[in-house]
Amino acid sequence: MNCASQGGANPQCIPVDLSKHRSKLQISNSVAKFTSRDVPLCLIMTKKGWTYLTFFAVLVGLFYLMLIQLIPGFSQPKVNPVSFVRPFRFTNQDGQAVTEKDFTGKVYVAEFFFTTCKGICPRMNNNMRTVYEAFKDEPNFRILSHTCDPETDSVPQMKKYSDSLKVDTKRWIFVTGRKDSLYTAARVSYTIDDPANNPANIEDDFLHTQFWALIDQNGDVRKVVDGLKPSEIDDLIESARELFKNPPLKK
Repeated sequence: MNCASQGGANPQCIPVDLSKHRSKLQISNSVAKFTSRDVPLCLIMTKKGWTYLTFFAVLVGLFYLMLIQLIPGFSQPKVNPVSFVRPFRFTNQDGQAVTEKDFTGKVYVAEFFFTTCKGICPRMNNNMRTVYEAFKDEPNFRILSHTCDPETDSVPQMKKYSDSLKVDTKRWIFVTGRKDSLYTAARVSYTIDDPANNPANIEDDFLHTQFWALIDQNGDVRKVVDGLKPSEIDDLIESARELFKNPPLKK
């Protein structure tokens, strides 16, 4: 109704100033136009965007899987080694020289014992047999048993002891050598005993530890476990298997 045509005579006709509402009407019209024409287009673009995003995610996933297959150790978490093996030279049960180079590219477990031990050593080596049996058919696995008592554990004595265990001594190796070199390997390389235990006089020193070290293909100590605890031995076996499945990158 046009109030001007009524000349103001109709008391129900109230003049309205449309200029105050023009901006609101324009916004309403814009929303109506957007809703009717632009929303379907946005929905179409969104579907295309999701398609591209899904394709890209699948492509990245395939690329990651390819890297895992092509690059050994790519998926392994970056965990710093406990220590690393320093150069050594010992003599095995057959009178042959053994050095750290003989273990390059191999996973091995290092332990220290002595053949006349009546305490923890028989229990330790009985537990070590579990490790031996788990990997006796793995060509790149070794066990390296060092004597703590080289004065008693000569080459013939180590041979007698290794024969009594009835194991393949190319896989489970028993070594003797200089006392200071053996103890340095235990405390510095394998970190299975506290270096502070070393007295001033090596003759007064005696190493007696139930701890074992797991060493990877690069000669890095990856784990130290208690050789008297079955749960830790199981953990060592699983860690060794993981090293074969995902070997570390070569240095």
